[in-house]
Amino acid sequence: MKKTVKDIDVKDKKVLVRADYNVPLDADGNITNDKRITATIPTLEYLLEQNAAIILMAHLGRPKGKVVPSMSLKAVPQRLSELLDKPVQFAESDCIGAKAKKAAADLKGGEILLLENLRFHPEEEGKNANGEKDKAAMDAFAKELASMGDVFVQDAFGTVHRAHASTAGIVKYVKDAAAGFLVEKELKFLGEALDKPVKPFVAILGGAKVSDKINVIENLLTKVDAIIIGGAMAYTFLKSQEVPIGTSLVEDDKLDLADEILKKAKERKVDFLLPIDHIAVDKVDFANKQIPQGAIVQTTIDDVIPEGFMGVDVGPKSIEKFAEVLKNAKTIVWNGPLGIFEIDQFSKGTIEIAKIIAESTENGAISVVGGGDSVSAVKKAGVDKEISHISTGGGASLEFLEGKELPGIAALPNKK
Repeated sequence: MKKTVKDIDVKDKKVLVRADYNVPLDADGNITNDKRITATIPTLEYLLEQNAAIILMAHLGRPKGKVVPSMSLKAVPQRLSELLDKPVQFAESDCIGAKAKKAAADLKGGEILLLENLRFHPEEEGKNANGEKDKAAMDAFAKELASMGDVFVQDAFGTVHRAHASTAGIVKYVKDAAAGFLVEKELKFLGEALDKPVKPFVAILGGAKVSDKINVIENLLTKVDAIIIGGAMAYTFLKSQEVPIGTSLVEDDKLDLADEILKKAKERKVDFLLPIDHIAVDKVDFANKQIPQGAIVQTTIDDVIPEGFMGVDVGPKSIEKFAEVLKNAKTIVWNGPLGIFEIDQFSKGTIEIAKIIAESTENGAISVVGGGDSVSAVKKAGVDKEISHISTGGGASLEFLEGKELPGIAALPNKK
């Protein structure tokens, strides 16, 4: 178990907090979704109760080590100030510059300072000014950040799968470090789901490619009672079993791998569920996320997709079959949509699964949802408040499900 913020002395201390404020902005630089900001409030409120001076560190976008004005964090302090009902200072221009260091030095207990985008420095991501990997440069940058505070709190789960200066490197240069409440919650739900799940344990995996989820599937096969597969990667599995899939998206170079996975599932007595019917269309406009005029949409009678048609969602029989398994589940982990969720007409399977998971949760199951589209689905279905835990880190939660060590977590000290 990792130390949490309650396990370290933060009273009257200067506390460096790594937050995930990589928020979406509109063309005018306004925040369009503040969930990543609101997710940090419990940790910040606790620190304020302890009269800590809070120095927030975050990134936004991928500026690739250069100052990109459109990726400034300047919109965040105002929203954070509104949520906390207190002023939030902003260290413009440079997160480790003279102004930022003076602002940090002058910060008093109960005050908050947000540093500018960490990724304006290539050293944050372990590179030097030439874009080459440079651990010494990253360590020096981590040391500069650490010099502004006494202790470090990791509360950015969305970045802990990165071995960056502000996630892993900084820990060795501070007096103490711990996980914030957000990271603690992520580790609790994801950790318990994988390490000691209440059975039956069902995983739902969607998305486009088997190659993106192969490590997740391999890891879950040793833990789950059933796996439900949807999205385009289902067609690779179906084709590996010589089921006609029309013009559906497929990874032909992964057919043998898909066949191997199915055999492993059988050996381990894991129920591996693929769609038994589909919503199929003869043409689709992926670029504009719409169905072209004159396109023919049909529901197949079984798992066979006719020639000239591509599968774009699971059909009603598949939803019914998946529902039977999910209604008996006691632990459910979901990552990835079951169809072309971005097009409303092809989002029914994903939305219905979201509702079924919510129903199972209401009946006592523990449900964990991760991945952008899955999170959007539970919100679109209006059941996000009924899910046990919605992960804030897509990439991090995926790597956690793969069984990988997350550098930003590994760097934190364990409880004694």
